[in-house]
Amino acid sequence: MPDLWMPGATRLDVGDHAPTDGGPAKAIAHITWDRNASVAAPKDLVPYETLVNYFGRNSAGRAAAPHLLWDPFTGRFTQFVPADSRSKSLADQAGGTRTNRAGKVVLQIEALFFPYCRVGGKVYPRLVDTPCKGWDRLNAWTRSWGVPDSWPMGRPTDFRSRRDNDTWRTAPGWYAHAHVPENDHQDPGSWPAFPAPKPSTTPPTSTPRPQYEPFPGASFFTAGRRSPIVLAMRKRLIAEGCNRYQSSSNPDVWGSGDKASYAAWQRKLGYSGADADGVPGSTSWARLRVPNV
Repeated sequence: MPDLWMPGATRLDVGDHAPTDGGPAKAIAHITWDRNASVAAPKDLVPYETLVNYFGRNSAGRAAAPHLLWDPFTGRFTQFVPADSRSKSLADQAGGTRTNRAGKVVLQIEALFFPYCRVGGKVYPRLVDTPCKGWDRLNAWTRSWGVPDSWPMGRPTDFRSRRDNDTWRTAPGWYAHAHVPENDHQDPGSWPAFPAPKPSTTPPTSTPRPQYEPFPGASFFTAGRRSPIVLAMRKRLIAEGCNRYQSSSNPDVWGSGDKASYAAWQRKLGYSGADADGVPGSTSWARLRVPNV
């Protein structure tokens, strides 16, 4: 079973766990949007600890705590509810479309960010402009829960809303807060691209060597041909009682003794006349079962 608590995340369980409804696994992308800033008037990013305290210890914050708070500048994570519980980060109207529970998991991610936040003297207009530290680990965890690397309503690139109830109910994947039915938020505005799959460390499977030597073709068997195949064939002919060799010298060189011995093998198989001329054919060769060399 995947980890209920993301490996490496600080655990600050706010309780109030409740099951989800089952169905397509989803992850929801939010930004905290704690301050309103602009290109002309950027503002300092709210400290990470302030959001941890709000979601983890403030009664109003606990009621809306996501699964994870993510700091894309440092790669820190704090988790407030386990993966198999719903959180309450989405608006969910009574009697309407299910939101927080609408899937096997509905993993809610709050990125610590607002447009034109300032960190270390630098201004960041979009979330994707940040270092996005830890995104690869976050993505690996959501993927382990069956959330595919896809955006059924499109990867967010601006703050426009797009909501479709049928897609929401039936399609697994990542959704912007701006994609969720019954919600009026327009965040996150952008989100990092999915990490490229890591190359497999499993060595390629090599084709096993055949047990027996494949037929090399009749043209292979010419006077003076030196090969370990000739020697392996010779041993098999002797083992089959077809030894017509007059000499033990150069046992790996095709010669008259090999031709006479192979003709004896062909006759043993029932061949006669021109079919027992001592030149190997594919059928008689297969039946001789010369070990692969």
